[in-house]
Amino acid sequence: MKKVALLATALAMISGSALAADLRVKAVKAPPPPAFDPWDFAFGGGITNDYIFRGITQSNHKPSVNVYFEPRYNVTKDFQLYVGVGGASISFPNRAAAEVDAYGGARLTVGQFAFDVGAWGYMYPGGTCHYGPVVPPTDFAGVPLSAECLQNALVNGNVIKKDLSFFEVYGKVNYTFNDNFSLGGNVYYTPSFLNSGAEGTYASIVGKAIAPSTWFGASGIGMYVSGEFGRQWLGTSDSFYGTALFPNGINYADYNTWNVGIGFTYKVFTLDFRYSDTNLSKGDCNAFTSDFAARGNITASSGTFLTPINPSGVGSNWCGAAGIVKLSADLTALTNLK
Repeated sequence: MKKVALLATALAMISGSALAADLRVKAVKAPPPPAFDPWDFAFGGGITNDYIFRGITQSNHKPSVNVYFEPRYNVTKDFQLYVGVGGASISFPNRAAAEVDAYGGARLTVGQFAFDVGAWGYMYPGGTCHYGPVVPPTDFAGVPLSAECLQNALVNGNVIKKDLSFFEVYGKVNYTFNDNFSLGGNVYYTPSFLNSGAEGTYASIVGKAIAPSTWFGASGIGMYVSGEFGRQWLGTSDSFYGTALFPNGINYADYNTWNVGIGFTYKVFTLDFRYSDTNLSKGDCNAFTSDFAARGNITASSGTFLTPINPSGVGSNWCGAAGIVKLSADLTALTNLK
């Protein structure tokens, strides 16, 4: 009887242990995954001492402010659709004082690769045509000019259209090697750069190195070094920008541009210090930009910037070396507004 009692006790203990084990497994059952929220939006703005776009100032080397707002829809965690609007202060030869941007596209992440394709529209409201009085009232190809164009003239003889708005399509790819280094490439194309009639293709390579977080301890400060090398290919303008030698339009000079800089981040803020430059001559720069501040004198050997597409001889410094300081803030709703 003692043996039977001991056996029954042992069986009860084993059964109790098994039941307890079952209870423990049920207690640590994983909770259901959180609901996937596909909507997000980003917004921000900044201020800079000089708004440089592909090596060329858009603000006459003066300060500029910018803002943007970008709604996003995450189809999956790796595929995102987005649209956006933005604006920046500028100083253009046609006296347009603002750039208004509208854009949209799709972003896809595949492993360590990130792809981005889309279209971008650049609008410059408030411009005025400047050509000056000519007899007959046409351009060099015989195309009639508006009364506004004939009434207004830039003192250096440059000409500029009322509306410089245009659009581009683009594709980007970026490869992230690790938490500290990435490398990418970009291509943009427009059938009429700055509404000049000239095709434009811009391609560049970009790189970024992020300092290890241990460098700044628990301060929350981050640091990076980044750079870009690009080339802008440009076609032939329409007759509005033509010359006596090229009445149907001038073939703008292609050029290289590059920039390198260092930045510091803290929470949503970024302070970026950058050097930018191009290999455009002052004469070819003037022909491309119609810079209202361009100066020169074709009668003085030391002051001429005469080129085949720049017969006026005035030269622009809008395409030269520039130092850029920019303070910006960038936020996303799901990250910063929870």
